[in-house]
Amino acid sequence: MDLGIRGKRALVSASSKGLGRGCAEALAEAGCDLVMNARGAEALEETAQAIRARFQVSVTTVAADIVSEQGRAEVLEAAGAIDILVTNAGGPPPGLWSDWEREDFIKALDANMLTPIALMKALMPGMIERGWGRVVNITSQSVKAPIPVLGLSNSARAGLTGYVAGTARQVAQHGVIVNNLLPGIHATDRAQSLDGGVSQQEGISMEEARARREATIPARRYGTREEFGQTCAFLCSQHAGFIVGQNLLADGGATNMTL
Repeated sequence: MDLGIRGKRALVSASSKGLGRGCAEALAEAGCDLVMNARGAEALEETAQAIRARFQVSVTTVAADIVSEQGRAEVLEAAGAIDILVTNAGGPPPGLWSDWEREDFIKALDANMLTPIALMKALMPGMIERGWGRVVNITSQSVKAPIPVLGLSNSARAGLTGYVAGTARQVAQHGVIVNNLLPGIHATDRAQSLDGGVSQQEGISMEEARARREATIPARRYGTREEFGQTCAFLCSQHAGFIVGQNLLADGGATNMTL
């Protein structure tokens, strides 16, 4: 399927590895030029070079902490006019409700709510002026069904979801389409870290820890960054213009709900 976005310019944050990289690769395959951001310069440039070689698209890299005002300014200056924005950031640490203080919530909100909002506010006016734009925020399945040990993430991402619900319906008339993509467990470093924690705590192998988690997913496997990226690319395509303000689960059926 021709996604109709060849020649568009896309900014993908936290894209040196994992799901962000999957989104960057899929957009490059569709013919988009990329602006890629991550904190680690070496991994970022290695990924960018692989994408340049494979897809023959222009890739600009900006190694910076996009959560900070200075880092965000560096990324936006390098980005210029952007047609497609994919926001992404790692989640805050797990814990119990009694563990967190105000400062912990502020950090979570900065990374997982306020930074995506700042990027949208900076880039959507240009999209509106040009009459076309796509925004995909990578959030979490916890927005649909909260995960008890991820209260910081539940709170911050729910706030972003509420913001998008109203904003998406205001900008759609200008051809700017905003949606959220909600991952479940995918075969990334994050999943490996979670499995490693279970392995150590319960004295089982990594293979058994993964098998246990896979057994809780109706698809009986972890997702891949490639299929997640292709889903993101579709939401960024010309074919997604009537999908507005939605929260699309990509979790293998793990979130047990009717609607």
